[in-house]
Order: sequence, then C-alpha cells, then structure tokens
Amino acid sequence: MALDFAAGCIGGAAGVLVGHPFDTVKGRHPQVRLQVQNVDKPLYRGTFHCFQSIIRQESVFGLYKGIGSPMMGLTFINAIVFGVQGNAMRKLGRDTPLNQFLAGASAGAIQCVICCPMELAKTRMQLQGTGEKKSKRKMYKNSLDCLVRIYNKEGIRGINRGMVTTLLRETPGFGVYFLAYDMLTRSLGCEPEDPYMIPKLLFAGGMSGIASWISTYPVDVIKSRLQADGVGGVNQYNGIMDCVRQSLQKEGWRVFTRGLTSTLLRAFPVNATTFATVTLFLLYMRQGEECSIQDSEPQSVQLQPLQPQTTSM
Repeated sequence: MALDFAAGCIGGAAGVLVGHPFDTVKGRHPQVRLQVQNVDKPLYRGTFHCFQSIIRQESVFGLYKGIGSPMMGLTFINAIVFGVQGNAMRKLGRDTPLNQFLAGASAGAIQCVICCPMELAKTRMQLQGTGEKKSKRKMYKNSLDCLVRIYNKEGIRGINRGMVTTLLRETPGFGVYFLAYDMLTRSLGCEPEDPYMIPKLLFAGGMSGIASWISTYPVDVIKSRLQADGVGGVNQYNGIMDCVRQSLQKEGWRVFTRGLTSTLLRAFPVNATTFATVTLFLLYMRQGEECSIQDSEPQSVQLQPLQPQTTSM
C-alpha cells in the first residue's frame, strides 16, 4: 500500500506541474477566463490568446495561481483513488470492462470529499489579481486561508459549494478514465522488454484523460460557474438547473464547450505524465523487491499501475 501511495503522489505531483497552467487558462471567473468569461465582453479570443495575455499581464507566475490547493489535496486524493479502486475490484472479483468502470466510478465518487473543496480554493485563488502583475488587494493569502475564510463565512456548506456537480462529473469521469486506460494498455501490449513501452504508456495515459474529460465536460462548465458564483457579493444562480437555463439562454449550447480546447490540451500531457510516472516508478521498485527476495528468474511486472488486481493496497 505504501508503495502505491508514494507512486500516486509522485505521478500526481508531476501531472499538476505539467497541467496547472492549462487549468488556469481554462479558468473559473465569469469575466476573465475562457470557460466562464462574459459572452458580451470577452477578454480572450481563444486558448493561445489567453496564454499570451496572462503571461503579458501577470507574468509567467500567473499561470500557476492556485497551485497550492491541488498540491495539498494530492496525497489524500491519490490515496483514496488507489485504495477504493483496488478494494472495489477485489470485491467485484472479475477483471471485466464493466467492473473496471464501476471500480473507477466508485473511486471518483468518494474522492470528491477532498476534490470539491480543493477545486473551490483553486477557483477562488485564480480570481485574485487577474490582469495585474502585482495584485493590489489580496483577499486570500493561500489556499488554506481561502478555505478557512469561506468556512468562517458560510460554514460546511460553503466549502462544499459545487459538490453535486463534482459528483456528477467525477463518478462517470473516473469510470471512463480507468476503463480507457485498461483497454488501451492491454491493446497496445505494453511489456517491460518493449523498446516502445514509454511512448505507449504516455499515449495510453493521455488518451484516457481526453476520453474522461470529453465524457463529462459540460458538467464541469456548470460546476465552474457555480463555484465562481457569488465571489463579487452577488449570487447569479439559484442552483444547478438555473445555471444551466441561464447559460443556455445567454450563450446557447456552445457554452458547454467553452474552454474545451485548453482542457484537452491539458488532459493529454497531464495524464500521460501521471500514468507513465506511476507505472515506471512501480516497475522499478517492484523489480528491486523481487531481486532482493529471490535469485531465480525474475517475474514479469504488470504495467497497469491503477489495476487493482496487480496492486497491493
């Protein structure tokens, strides 16, 4: 269990460092980021223009606003995901595509307890000082301070803002995520002796991330708007359906693809990095364990690090 926990943390941290700038561009504020910017007065023409504008106005560090929150929650999220996925597959018994989906979905649902407050803090941190190299007024010192202030003002309900939409996104999203990765790694025939093992792992991980996001992206748009709502002191939406209704009326169905390009651009390198890092770490560590235990011919090492049947939890 400790080995999988360490692998998940290392892989997840690598993924956060690679993907956070893309997540900043995808954005959270209705006036300053692609996903929820004001349709009547858009500040950005597209993904690359948004990148250029943030770097020019806020320096390159503007792309890493709010990174403290995902880094803080990384350990807990990976522990929950790996543990639930492994236990669910053992309970289900058979390694079938349906069971892979169900186990992934259960992991996605349970980790929302950490994911939702973490993303809320990241959202609020990304709102500070938009368009400024040096923020004149910072409401939050860091991600933890952000959550504390929200809790003091709104209680438990406040720090869990967007929980329902997070559940609606993460549950099927993780199901697709684990299922796609399992099918791709098996079909590509990843083996330790394969000279193209690393490119195959990168491809499988990246495509799994893309498949997961495409399957749930409209829900993420609504979640982002609900978590950003009320920051200026005025609540625009009364709930999920009201947010859907207002968004459709003002912007049409295209609102549900707002920021999708930057999300998919982020999804491939993030998940490619995460899966490859986890797999190679486990491969190296388990080969070392086998060599220290026995002098006989080494056993083959499975290359599906998120497969519960091959992972000790």
